[in-house]
Amino acid sequence: MTDKPQIPVLTHAWLPIVAAITVAGAIVLGPRGAVSSLVPDDPIETRILTELRLPRVTLGFLAGAALATAGMAFQAVFRNALATPYTLGVSAGASLGAAVYAHLGLAASLAGIPGYALAALSGALLAIALVYAVAQATYAFSSSTLLLAGVAISFVCTSVILAIQYIGDVTTSFRIGRWLLGGLDVVGFQPVVHVLPFAAIGIAILLAVSRDLDLLAVGEESAASRGVAVATVKKLIFAAASLMVGGVVATCGPIGFVGLVVPHIGRLLVGPGHRTLGLFSVLAGGTFLVACDALGRTVVAPVEIPVGIITALIGGPFFLAMLVQGHARRRLRGAA
Repeated sequence: MTDKPQIPVLTHAWLPIVAAITVAGAIVLGPRGAVSSLVPDDPIETRILTELRLPRVTLGFLAGAALATAGMAFQAVFRNALATPYTLGVSAGASLGAAVYAHLGLAASLAGIPGYALAALSGALLAIALVYAVAQATYAFSSSTLLLAGVAISFVCTSVILAIQYIGDVTTSFRIGRWLLGGLDVVGFQPVVHVLPFAAIGIAILLAVSRDLDLLAVGEESAASRGVAVATVKKLIFAAASLMVGGVVATCGPIGFVGLVVPHIGRLLVGPGHRTLGLFSVLAGGTFLVACDALGRTVVAPVEIPVGIITALIGGPFFLAMLVQGHARRRLRGAA
């Protein structure tokens, strides 16, 4: 017996409204928890709104939507409920690039893009290239090889980051540690413009192949028998999701749990069909990250807790609760 969506009508009707309310509320709360108007009269408040609040909330929504959609795609391709956007070493590669940049003490930018973001994106692209090269050397772009190569590269990158922190001075170690927590600290819309192409193109591609994701989630042999060019589609999904995650991590740092928790919640609410689940992941992923960021800015204001900590504190226990609830539901069905 297959799981059926519990409240699909309620979810489809209210999720866009919840997302809009969350975004508006995060804007009103401001960068340090101050409550104000969406249409301020004070020129200073107007600058805060246009240069801090709106860019930050927009970036958070884009990043959350991208991470959740990438997580959904990886879970389908690997047929593994624990697959995340960082499974293939993209996050570790980006973190290594940022750590090397901080260790060298560089201070540069290119076309308005900060040097640390360029270094992080370079690290992510290098990790993607290494994983692709390893998987390409195996038969039919094996999913298991992709997964194992990603895990191995993650371990190597993490080890090098730890070595850099160990041999670096206190300032370097602090900068690296703070970046690894993830955050949405931006001024102006330029970071949003940098992330937008990665997120928009990646999400569009993954939504376009939703039918192929449905078939791949059942099995590669079944997908091939239904006319899916498995190797080609897997390469497309791998490239789209990895580049999207790389662009997000390069700007926001590694933010965990969004790509793990949101798709699972979506399967319980709207079912396993990736066309509907993809749209849910876009809206719910963006909403979740914006809400977590707003909570981090207000719970102990004026001190700000990095959003990566909030997503872990909320996502971890919530995910465990969902697992326990799902197991209990299956036991009840089995007993019936």
